[in-house]
Amino acid sequence: MFFFIICIGNPLASNSEELKLGFVSTDKVFRESAPALKALKALEKEFAPREQSIKKLGKQVRDMQAKLEKESMTMSESQVRKREQEIAKINREFKREQREFREDLNMRRNEELSVVLQIANKVIEEIAEAEKFDLILQEAVYRSPRIDITDKVIKALADK
Repeated sequence: MFFFIICIGNPLASNSEELKLGFVSTDKVFRESAPALKALKALEKEFAPREQSIKKLGKQVRDMQAKLEKESMTMSESQVRKREQEIAKINREFKREQREFREDLNMRRNEELSVVLQIANKVIEEIAEAEKFDLILQEAVYRSPRIDITDKVIKALADK
């Protein structure tokens, strides 16, 4: 494998023109770019009411369990079972709503980040053409900070 890389590397090095490489960290673009932050803020706003509702339901389950623990000594066995069934029913609803919330949020987040990625790819292409890059990578095991153009992409996204 190492020999193969050396053989491939030598013809590239012997060319009169050097290959101009760039690298963009997609993760950093998703964390720090203006369109990504705007999309995440919109998602928070969109999902906040459901999140509050789910938190309220979770608190209701915890409160009911605490109340049952306090009062179970003074209740009949059938009353305890009935209350446990009520708690279990509400807890199942809570877990179902939690699961659906996570699925919906992840689906919407993926949709929004897909749009951000499309915009970022256009900006990357513009930078590549303007600065005469031969290749820009988005994933790499190792990259030199010298070829990292992520901050340039984030700045260009902010200017759009």
